[in-house]
Amino acid sequence: MNWRGQPLISHEVIINLIAGTTTKKWLKVQAGLDNSLYPPGIKVSDSEFEKIHIIRNKFHGEWNYKIEPNHK
Repeated sequence: MNWRGQPLISHEVIINLIAGTTTKKWLKVQAGLDNSLYPPGIKVSDSEFEKIHIIRNKFHGEWNYKIEPNHK
């Protein structure tokens, strides 16, 4: 696989490519590798999932969205 023509040959390359991403408003992305082991099979209930404040984009909202804090 490639990202912007760069072969994805290691975790370091992938993290550096992600960390080098910016937006038009100069949002700076931070990336790091998490080597932790997580137990499989953890489920999020429907009620827990409904509490996530997801704002879907009009263009392919299933892929393009942002998650905002819940204001209580």
